[in-house]
Amino acid sequence: MEKIVILGAGIAGISAAYHLKKAGISSVIYEQDDDYGGLCRSFQIAGFTFDTFAHISFDPDTVEWLENTTEYYVHAPEALNFDNGRWLRHPVQNNLIDLPVEERIGLIKGFIERKSAQGVCNYARWLESTYGDAFAHTYPFRYTRKYWTVEPEKLETRWVKGRMYEPSLEEVLRGAMSSQTQGVHYSREARYPKHGGFQNFLAFMAKECDIVYQKKVCRIDSLEKKVFFQDGSNTAYDCLISTLPINEVCTFLSDVPPEVMQAADRLDHTSGVMVSLGFNRPKVSPALWYYIYDEDIWPARIYSPDWKSPNNVPEGCSAIQAEIYFSKYKPLMRSPDAILENVIEQLLKLKLFSRDDIIVKDVRMRKYANIMFTPAIYSDRETVHAFLRDRNIQYAGRFGEWDYLWAGQSLLSGKRAAEQMTRRKGN
Repeated sequence: MEKIVILGAGIAGISAAYHLKKAGISSVIYEQDDDYGGLCRSFQIAGFTFDTFAHISFDPDTVEWLENTTEYYVHAPEALNFDNGRWLRHPVQNNLIDLPVEERIGLIKGFIERKSAQGVCNYARWLESTYGDAFAHTYPFRYTRKYWTVEPEKLETRWVKGRMYEPSLEEVLRGAMSSQTQGVHYSREARYPKHGGFQNFLAFMAKECDIVYQKKVCRIDSLEKKVFFQDGSNTAYDCLISTLPINEVCTFLSDVPPEVMQAADRLDHTSGVMVSLGFNRPKVSPALWYYIYDEDIWPARIYSPDWKSPNNVPEGCSAIQAEIYFSKYKPLMRSPDAILENVIEQLLKLKLFSRDDIIVKDVRMRKYANIMFTPAIYSDRETVHAFLRDRNIQYAGRFGEWDYLWAGQSLLSGKRAAEQMTRRKGN
């Protein structure tokens, strides 16, 4: 019987193994951490449940995999924005009503006079042509520097569709004159497990998987078909599915052509810091999640675990989880403990809590957070993918496909990898 090895027990790896098993095919997942989930993993501290980066399920294509697996809450996907001491409904472009009159006039005038989208060559020009110069520079330019860690001129635009709402003039005017505006989120519902954090959405699949933990890959011999681990062990395989970052997979292989390694080195991504705080009083947050535009406040966005599920916190308590992003373009200059204390000091400016309210504080870092869509991504990604296909290594997941995949899309990516493997074995 052929041995199928899957690298990484994140949502894509779990999904691949689960769907292979449904097809009657066994596999083994090797995971470097001590639990499954990857970026969808949850963790507990003193009765508080937090997620590895903030997650909530929007994807209608994966509802069938969530129903009848665990109980969940359904939320309206409504968010807020914090800017210079003001709270604004999200998205700001549709909700200008709480801004001073002169600011509204300037932003609307800029929207009406916005440049043509013809010949747009980067994300900065796309923002200006979509929202007008005044709005683009006041809001998304600032947020881009926080979330993507680069100036918007550094990014291309193919990733934007479906993620940035493009309002009509009527919507902009209505939102500038009235607080009664319609929600324009890309999904009508957001789902989150009642117990166990976001990771619990994966539990029904994970229990069907054979997972070997604390196995960090250090080398792959694609000719001998062996994977070697840092603990000195190794495993043979007949078929290999990797959900690891494709740029790192190239470093595990020998005889990688220079042009492939150069393409892998050019693939950009952001890293992230999660600051998680638990409070001794309820409802610290004003919303399920919110974005912060102030550049002197490091977190780009904050989620509220107790809004997602009251079971995420002890009775009478609440929590927040703040995300800070960095990259080679915006290096992290402080230690995690220093970041934690600085972020607490910065968030006090939001006037949502005092230091005396904090009873739990935690800081964690992840090397890979989001794919960065710099202009060469598509050609460089295909160069690396073609090389991996030539080495008979299948890839899946956000960092395997090297794409802007949400959790549900990563689940489907793993499912597709399993289906491709099933067809191959059928032939």
